[in-house]
This record gives sequence, structure tokens and C-alpha cells, in this order.
Amino acid sequence: MRLLVDAGNSRLKWRLEQSGKWIEKGTGALDDTDPLHGLPDEVGQITRVAVSTVASEEKRLRLLEYLVERTGAPVSFYWAEAARGGLTNAYAACERMGADRWHAMYGAWQEHRRGFAVVDAGSAVTVDYVDPAGQHLGGFILPGLQMMLRSLRSDAARIGFDPDQVLDTRPGVSTGECVNHGLAWLSGALVAQIHADAGTYGLPDILVTGGDADRLIGLGLAGVHHPSLVLEGLQAIDAEECRG
Repeated sequence: MRLLVDAGNSRLKWRLEQSGKWIEKGTGALDDTDPLHGLPDEVGQITRVAVSTVASEEKRLRLLEYLVERTGAPVSFYWAEAARGGLTNAYAACERMGADRWHAMYGAWQEHRRGFAVVDAGSAVTVDYVDPAGQHLGGFILPGLQMMLRSLRSDAARIGFDPDQVLDTRPGVSTGECVNHGLAWLSGALVAQIHADAGTYGLPDILVTGGDADRLIGLGLAGVHHPSLVLEGLQAIDAEECRG
């Protein structure tokens, strides 16, 4: 039995896998005393733990200590690579790429080899393009919805508003509408640019993951929602390492 963990800066997702099939899943927070709350009692049967993370080194070490104590199994952390299985990273210094981006691309590469865009709408929004030959063309990193809301709250003290995740892109007629519609307007522009890029680079598939994936799809992004894309890539890589 294998435990797979996708740990962001504050939240994490986990899946328990046996014989190639998911049997349990859950979410948690890195700062909780039990980040894997809900992990079943048969945890003692776990023989291997694989982790993809973008958390700070302090949080990573704390997570490692927790996982070893909780499962008693060896823990492997996987990072971005120069190439694997026909997928080639555009970064000259691949170690500077967030592990989640690489693992999401590799998850997409397993089934979408016609060329694709991966959009991860989390704390930050990342967009990566991969052509049909498996060449990563590069990508973009932008602030996510919650990050932009926090910025407006903290850096523009006289802008008072209640956050509301609307999909309305019409001009606002109150400060609250101007902020909330403005964020939807920005996201709508992002959606349009992704569509334009996909056409320019000949990428027929758009895969969307992350907590705000439904919001981007609601704003017109013509993508397929893959909420566990990072874990799927992590699963494939760990399985390859086991076989190797």
C-alpha cells in the first residue's frame, strides 16, 4: 500500500493507493497536528510514501518527521527533472521549478500526448504549455484569487469591500462590485489568453487543477477539470522509480 501526498504552502491532498487503485483520499493543513486526518486505521500496511511539495524547507522537514512517525514507511520526495518518459523541461535549471508544476505536467503527459496546457489555479496560478513531442514550451506564474484579495486588503487600506467570488465581468457600481467584478475581469482575460496561446502553439487539450479550477471554467475556460493531476503525475513517477 502506498501513500501519495501533494503538499502546497499551507494545504495538502493525500491519496492511498493499492495495486494501482485509489482506495482512500483526503485533505489537510500542514500546520495541523494531524495533517492526514482521516487516514484509515490500516495505515500500518503502508510500505511507501511519495511526496510532491512546494512548502518551505522548515515545513517540509516537519512533514517528513510526521510521515515517518505516522506511517513507519520510507518517505521519498520528488522534484522537477530535466526530462522523463518523453517529457522535456524547458527550464535550464530544472531544480528551480516547483515540483507541483512538473508533476502536474507529467500527470497530463500520461494520457494527453497531442499537446496540452496545464492550468493550476491555486494560491498562485501557473500555466504551462507542452507540445505533442513532449517539449515543455515554458509557462507563466501569476497571483491567484486569494492572493490578489489579500493584496487589496493590506496594500490599499481605503478600499473597503466584502469578497465575493462572482463570475460577473460587467463594470461595477460599488467598491465591492468594482473589486469582485475586476478580479473576474482579470481572470476572464487570462482565460482568453490561454485560449489564444493554445491556438498559436497547436495545443488541443487544456487541463485544469487547483482550488479555483471551477471558477476559471465558469469564466469560460474550455478545459477539463483534473483535481488530482499532481498526484497522478507523482504516482506515475514513483511507480517508475520502484520498477527501476
